[in-house]
Amino acid sequence: MDLVLRELVDGIGVLTLANDAKRNALSEDLLDELVYGLAEMKGQSARAVILTARKGATVWSAGHDLSELAQPGHDPLAYDDPLEEAIRAIRSFPAPVIAMLEGTVWGGACELVFTCDLRVGTPRTSFAVTPARIGVPYNLNGLLNLVGAVGLSTAKQLLFTAEPLASARAEQLGVLNYVVAAEELEEFTRSLAGRIAGNSALAISVIKEQLRILSGAQALTPETFEKIQALRRIVFESGDYRELVQGFLRKRKPAPSGT
Repeated sequence: MDLVLRELVDGIGVLTLANDAKRNALSEDLLDELVYGLAEMKGQSARAVILTARKGATVWSAGHDLSELAQPGHDPLAYDDPLEEAIRAIRSFPAPVIAMLEGTVWGGACELVFTCDLRVGTPRTSFAVTPARIGVPYNLNGLLNLVGAVGLSTAKQLLFTAEPLASARAEQLGVLNYVVAAEELEEFTRSLAGRIAGNSALAISVIKEQLRILSGAQALTPETFEKIQALRRIVFESGDYRELVQGFLRKRKPAPSGT
């Protein structure tokens, strides 16, 4: 079964998350297909790509597939994690990637969406950043992406409460570039992609790469990086990480102890 459907018409690519049975959980297989789809679109010189879920989906993506998270004692969001590879593929894609969002976006899927160049949602679109619920220590890239998308204060709100950010507030913050009625979502997004495709592909590619370089220009000493990694190890080597992940997988209320 294809987990990501691919379509290219008139220079506009569409990648559709299609694992409805698992609410498009970001499994390794799904993310591998997403990266493959982006590579295929690049090879076919797509001038814009729309990343979406099936029409009518109440959940755009449920985030990380928890059954595939690293075991306690191992970094769950290492550099070679499939989600990190998909994020790099979107960031380095030479044309704009537009997230078309009808339903809710959870956990790691928020970072995937925030990495897209533009985001179009509906009034029922919302975002919930949930590492605190499952004891996952966010990595540095994830934190920087989140702060860049919503600002430091709102990033703290989302990370500490794990509560959803509604579409109206997301639009105010610039997380959603456009909010349109659900019945207009596809037509509006395709029209947006078409307008982008009508501009200079070379200029857009160069501008996107310039922005990627500038947004990643964070001064960080080796000592600071090691300190951050040490802080993250406290979490993914903890009993809480084991308890919270197992609680979610076994559908029981977890009981974190703070150790």
